[in-house]
Amino acid sequence: MARTRGAARAGSVSALDPLGFALDRGSPVPLYHQLAQQLEAAIADGSLAPGDLLGNEVDLSVRLGLSRPTVRQAIQSLVDKGLLVRRRGVGTQVVHSQVKRPLELSSLYDDLEAAGQGPTTRVVRNERVPAPADVAAALGVAEGAEVTVLERLRSTHGQPVAILCNYLPADLLDLDTARLEATGLYRMMRAVGITLHSAHQTVGARRATAGEGTRLDEQEGAALLTMQRTAYDDTGRAVEYGTHIYRASRYAFDFQLMVRS
Repeated sequence: MARTRGAARAGSVSALDPLGFALDRGSPVPLYHQLAQQLEAAIADGSLAPGDLLGNEVDLSVRLGLSRPTVRQAIQSLVDKGLLVRRRGVGTQVVHSQVKRPLELSSLYDDLEAAGQGPTTRVVRNERVPAPADVAAALGVAEGAEVTVLERLRSTHGQPVAILCNYLPADLLDLDTARLEATGLYRMMRAVGITLHSAHQTVGARRATAGEGTRLDEQEGAALLTMQRTAYDDTGRAVEYGTHIYRASRYAFDFQLMVRS
């Protein structure tokens, strides 16, 4: 059965119809929580995709055989998590879940692909320029030496997530724009035998400028996460200096802290 998307009317076919949710009325787990868990699982595995419509609360309660307050409580719990949104005149709609990325030396492209997020890339800039002072210091080259600068807009499910700006030594590898839009930068490095070994990374936050808000589909002043990273290969050579910004509404860094013995 086809999913209902976009501005479908309440009372039309719901994206829930083919999913066959099973609620155990004899379980000590409240029905609203069971429903919320199953909805969240369906969003996580892609059975409910961004843009899918679930209908309004009255429609949902009839379809699922539940009281309206039960449905309302389940929906609200997922609205609070940012997984669903209520739209007047449309009903409840699935939105994009937040991307959680581990704090380790990995590629955003690889992490998104592994998480089933369907990453896409648009290369905005790919050219050689004289190295500014901060870039020269990070890459260990002379100020004004030629480096390659890349600027890319990374998206998932057709929605922008990050603006990535990277500087690399000019002679490091061939950075073909078409390949950069089809795969990740670190994957291209590995393909030519560059072995990434370590990185120095700083994570911060600030507000979006008007231009950044336009490109990231956010309001001016929206919260952004920032990341600066200098990556080194297994010979100790600096191979990349990146300054990236991420939508805080769609993106989070996830890491584990250990007690130092």
